[in-house]
Amino acid sequence: MKKHVKKIVIFAVIAVAAVILLANCLCVVNAGHTGVVVTMGKVNDTVLQEGLHFKAPFIQQVVKIDNRITKLEVQTEAFSKDLQTVNTTLAINYRVDTAMSYSIYKNIGSDYEAVVVTPAVNEVLKAITALYTAEESVTNRTLISEGLVTGLNEKLNEAGLYVTDVNIINFDFSDAYVTAIEEKQVAQQQLLKAETDKQTAITNAQAEAESLKIKAQAEAEANAIISASLSDELINYNKIEKWNGVLPQVTGSNAIVDLTDGSEG
Repeated sequence: MKKHVKKIVIFAVIAVAAVILLANCLCVVNAGHTGVVVTMGKVNDTVLQEGLHFKAPFIQQVVKIDNRITKLEVQTEAFSKDLQTVNTTLAINYRVDTAMSYSIYKNIGSDYEAVVVTPAVNEVLKAITALYTAEESVTNRTLISEGLVTGLNEKLNEAGLYVTDVNIINFDFSDAYVTAIEEKQVAQQQLLKAETDKQTAITNAQAEAESLKIKAQAEAEANAIISASLSDELINYNKIEKWNGVLPQVTGSNAIVDLTDGSEG
């Protein structure tokens, strides 16, 4: 019985050792990743693609690098062309070139985001922000985003890192500058309103003057028509039509004659 138990224990130990050995011989690289093989501290120049792979047990290690697009959010401070402080929040989408995974791990390490990407973002943003005034930074967000993509790729592509997109989440300025901008906008709106009121007044005055002119021309034309239609016969006829049949009591040029008693004086 003791020999039987001993054999069972030995077989169990061998089975466990075989499982451990097999587990250390196999490596699975997940989708969207590459595997960097490290043999006793030395990084191999080749990378493992997705799938199941064999490796030397105990002496080889496979470091998995994520090659999918990764989002990095960075908050940084820069200065505009007019020396205003610009606090910016950026969202950067980048990826690791699969063929350069071993180089990145060998030369930079697994923490390449903090070592390379974030400092590059700060540097390029400061350079681009200095090209625009604070107000222009707000109105030229698209140009700044495109400039960031170009500038970051110029710095990072050689290392095997590629920036696909940069989104400016927020531009934040000092309270004093925000107040100054608001006051400027209010002043511009007041100036625009004053100019509009002025143009409206001018238009109304011109319309009124044109109306008076038309009215005066109409009256002049009417008077001209009336004057042209008058004649001595028409005037005398209108006088006769309006006479009530009573003779004037006093008339004459050099003498006064009372027509009521026929005397002359």
